[in-house]
Amino acid sequence: MTATRTILPLAAAAACLLWLLAARQLPLPGWPLDPEGMSLGQIRMGFGLMPRGVIALLAGAALGLSGAILQVVLRNPVADPTTLGISSGAQLALVMATIFAPDLLAGGRWPIAMTGGLAAAGLVLTIGARRAFAPVTMVIAGMLVGLTASAVATAVTLAQGQYLLSLVIWNGGSLVQQDWSGVRNLSAVLALGGAAAGALARPLRVLSLGAEGAAGLGLNVALVRLAVAVLAVAVAASVSAELGLIAFVGLAAPALTRSMGARGIGPLLLWSPLVGALVLSICDGLVLAVEGSGGEMFPTGALTGLVGGPLLIWLLPRLRGSTPPGTETAEGTAPRLSCPGRLLAVVGLGLITAAALLLWIGRVPGGWAVLDPGSMAAFLPMRLPRLVAAAASGAALALAGAMLQRLTANPLASPEVLGVSGGASLGFAAVTFAVAAPSGLMLTSGTMAGGALALALLLAFTARRDMPAERVLLAGIAVSAFASAVLSATMAVGDARSWAILTWLSGATSTVSLAGALSLAALAVAIWLGGLATSRWLSVLPLGPSVSGGLGVNLRLARLVLIIMAGTATGAATVITGPLSFVGLMAPHLSRRVGLVRPADHLTGSALIGAGLMLVADFGARMAGFPYELPLGLFATLIGAPWLIWLMTRRPG
Repeated sequence: MTATRTILPLAAAAACLLWLLAARQLPLPGWPLDPEGMSLGQIRMGFGLMPRGVIALLAGAALGLSGAILQVVLRNPVADPTTLGISSGAQLALVMATIFAPDLLAGGRWPIAMTGGLAAAGLVLTIGARRAFAPVTMVIAGMLVGLTASAVATAVTLAQGQYLLSLVIWNGGSLVQQDWSGVRNLSAVLALGGAAAGALARPLRVLSLGAEGAAGLGLNVALVRLAVAVLAVAVAASVSAELGLIAFVGLAAPALTRSMGARGIGPLLLWSPLVGALVLSICDGLVLAVEGSGGEMFPTGALTGLVGGPLLIWLLPRLRGSTPPGTETAEGTAPRLSCPGRLLAVVGLGLITAAALLLWIGRVPGGWAVLDPGSMAAFLPMRLPRLVAAAASGAALALAGAMLQRLTANPLASPEVLGVSGGASLGFAAVTFAVAAPSGLMLTSGTMAGGALALALLLAFTARRDMPAERVLLAGIAVSAFASAVLSATMAVGDARSWAILTWLSGATSTVSLAGALSLAALAVAIWLGGLATSRWLSVLPLGPSVSGGLGVNLRLARLVLIIMAGTATGAATVITGPLSFVGLMAPHLSRRVGLVRPADHLTGSALIGAGLMLVADFGARMAGFPYELPLGLFATLIGAPWLIWLMTRRPG
């Protein structure tokens, strides 16, 4: 603990210095605080900056405590309220209550946030219990649940424009305060949480021996895990209710505490809240210093989001080896069609028929109508590009998902968690904020550059370490989480650029040109042909690295080529239609479950099914809110989320 005693005072001094730097121009108010006799500067200091500084310490301590508790009980060094989906669940519950049931907020935001956080945690822990709480399994499940909740919250927020500014700013994790009520609330939560954690320290020490050993000593393992999970969720949800989504502090604090020499459960629970308080205080001090010079609000969640992704990737090699949920064997034996060509022909014909019907039918002010030839000719230049783009993007995402699922032997693999979509989103946002009036070419270039950079970083990280396939997937999830946190905070600026980014993130094909749609279709065909050329790899890789290597497969080359193809397909679809969700997860499963098991048949069926799913999503986005167009990403998410939940809660074997 020598390093801890040295570093903590230095960090505390840095936090105080940054806070004083931001507040140096404001006079210190007298006590007691009475706004009647205070100047405007004193009011801002006494009821704004001072409670903000205190609440940064309290919130950081609460998140550090929550993360430490979760890491101890799950024996998982990358568990925290963000990676397990708790914060995103609380965020979604508060967004839905704000928009659809504002009367529920009369009793305060804490019960709603607690409900959402418990629901998300309950789902993740249910999955984990069925897979022996394997670390990789828990994090993959938690991050996917979190991404699902965040996607739904973003889409619903965009669909309710009158709530856009307040919800986006809140979701960014701003520590702006107007009085001392938040300090009082979090002080009570931290005091009660710390006392409860102290009471649970001894059972946690027994549980650290392992579930079987703890049960042999008479410990009720299930009850202890439940009590600890409820405590961690309650503490983290309280912070979300008070301040919004502040990511990864609960991951950083215990990791930094261990790196500074803390060993054992007691020191970890004691020092993690202190380190978390300093981490968030330093981040907020930097935000205040920038705000003082630029005068523009920028939420503290931006900097905490920047910490999380790189830290999670750094911690990946420390994870114990484990099998991800739902390997090919655990999912059971799928039926194998003797003549798959007939089914593929039927699916292809059905896709063409559906596309033709969607061209002819639509809604008018008087109801549904079938277009006459004259109207069809007028609407064809507008409808044809978006239909082609929707089908091509669905096919590209489905091909990417099929390749990734076979590469990792993991049915939870999908292009949305590879990190390419997240990187492309950051590229789009960077161009939007850097250029006053960016052209379509500039946005396209920035989007592709962001996706390529994310893929390059992922490949560089995994290639040097020869990581197992499931770790590659988890590294991609870390990149996606990093991008999601940064985008959420960036959009909290709340101006027209935030609206442009949020609109694009939700997914829309209305602005696609025919040339762009045809280009995406050509790329999807090229990826399909490339997948057919690698059929032998795709048939052998699900058997595991030892078997694949024994059969002469160059594992490093195979992984590199397949990830590049999957990343290219995902990046191209993202450029045209935004980072759509879950088509790359569902289509390969549906293809396999109907009997298309061989690699060539699986790829072809996945592409056709993915194209059909995206046509359905595009049609729903256009027609459900007529005459206004709703977010395409909302419909893709509503199709994919139930499938994802069903898939993850299945018992293996």
